[in-house]
Amino acid sequence: MNLSGRRESSNVDDRRRLSGGKAGGLGIVGIIVVIAITYFTNGGDLFQAVTQSGALDGLSGQGIQTERELTPEEQELAHFSKQVLASTEDVWTEVFRQMGRTYVAPRMVLYTGSVQTGCGQGSASVGPFYCSADQALYIDLSFFSEMKSTLGADGDFAYAYVIAHEVGHHVQHLLGTLEECHNKMARLSQTEANKVSVRLELQADFYAGVWGYHENEMYSSLEDGDLQEAIRCAEVIGDNYLQEKARGYSQPETFTHGTSDQRMHWLKLGLTTGDMKRGEI
Repeated sequence: MNLSGRRESSNVDDRRRLSGGKAGGLGIVGIIVVIAITYFTNGGDLFQAVTQSGALDGLSGQGIQTERELTPEEQELAHFSKQVLASTEDVWTEVFRQMGRTYVAPRMVLYTGSVQTGCGQGSASVGPFYCSADQALYIDLSFFSEMKSTLGADGDFAYAYVIAHEVGHHVQHLLGTLEECHNKMARLSQTEANKVSVRLELQADFYAGVWGYHENEMYSSLEDGDLQEAIRCAEVIGDNYLQEKARGYSQPETFTHGTSDQRMHWLKLGLTTGDMKRGEI
């Protein structure tokens, strides 16, 4: 993905120099897999999954933050992430304008280990996430290197897809979809609520694809192999892939994000059409 000379977003809160501890020593994606095992054997209770898996053990010192120096690699990845966020601002501002709406950009918070959010305490162990309470996406950038080493998903456009997916949740928030679905999920059984969650996540994948389509239309930034990078990333973060990697089999009734095939399908649909109407849920 060619972002040479492109601007960085100013909607960034960089807290990486304040380190709140590291999750255990397993690595972020490794911790996610451990959480997944516990999550799927506790009826979908995320709080129990995080606590019983021991994912917070390595964050016990999070109340005592220390400053640290950032490596050149960390700085380069932050630069790229800020450029991707700026691109989402450009694209969604135009897409919303065409819909007769005004786009309000989210903040991106870069942190290390753990972070306080409008949705409560967050940690790197759960991967990148979006909080509608403060309209911000939170990313510990070491997730990308862990994604490469643990899941075999690599490449700048794969990383951009992860950011664009979280921005996709912000788009859902602005359109009212996120809150509507969350309210619906609160009234349903866990199995039925999971189905709604899957639709939300697949739509966020689709919106990430819509961003990629319009980004390329505006700037001709996509290069050979970029689509394959993103599709590969969508494949290895499918619920079935992660469950089978963690314990050798999967339980479809516990899926919350969609299968590999579903995630690849919806991302590709957005990337090839750029048509918001194709992603209605």
